[in-house]
Amino acid sequence: MSTKGKAIYTEAIKAGKAYPIMEAFYTLQGEGKFAGHAAYFIRLAGCDVGCVWCDVKESWDAEQHPVLSTEEIVQQAASYPGRMAVVTGGEPLMYNCAPLTAALHADGFQTNIETSGAHPISGDWDWITLSPKKFKAPLAEVCAVAHELKVVIFHKSDFAWAEEHAAKVGKDCKLLLQVEWGKSAELLPMIIEYVKENPQWQISLQTHKYMDIP
Repeated sequence: MSTKGKAIYTEAIKAGKAYPIMEAFYTLQGEGKFAGHAAYFIRLAGCDVGCVWCDVKESWDAEQHPVLSTEEIVQQAASYPGRMAVVTGGEPLMYNCAPLTAALHADGFQTNIETSGAHPISGDWDWITLSPKKFKAPLAEVCAVAHELKVVIFHKSDFAWAEEHAAKVGKDCKLLLQVEWGKSAELLPMIIEYVKENPQWQISLQTHKYMDIP
């Protein structure tokens, strides 16, 4: 692509007229409140958080992925019968998501986002899942509006870290503990016991992995 072409793409992305897309697909939501519901996932490329245990590291470099217009993204989503869109990443709040959520709402979609909370909120979201990372702390403004807090347990010390973030979210925010998939055998029994002792928390299972679907 020419330098001029790259500049045009960059300006379109800044304006929310286009987004770098790692992948987009229709499946079932596997985690959290909407587990089991049909959902169209829009995985935006680009991430500046960089989690060690991230299972989509190929999403980090936005320049490795195609850029689609907002209209194209919504048209593809609308070709399926479900009307729940889950925008994830990478880190989706690196971008101006307002035009994307406006277009999705105009086509009848519920808009859900999964974010680390490391960037300011943009867009009109029906459901915000905050999954904080140790490598870049979530902003207070995101903690305040999160509908669910999903903390991935990678080490037994993460329970204390989860409680630190539970103190930052609103009183009606759902509190979820989710085991890092590769450590299920070791840590899931600990999570079960922790939830039994601390019933304000719930377990979030990655049911899509048990069902072997994307």
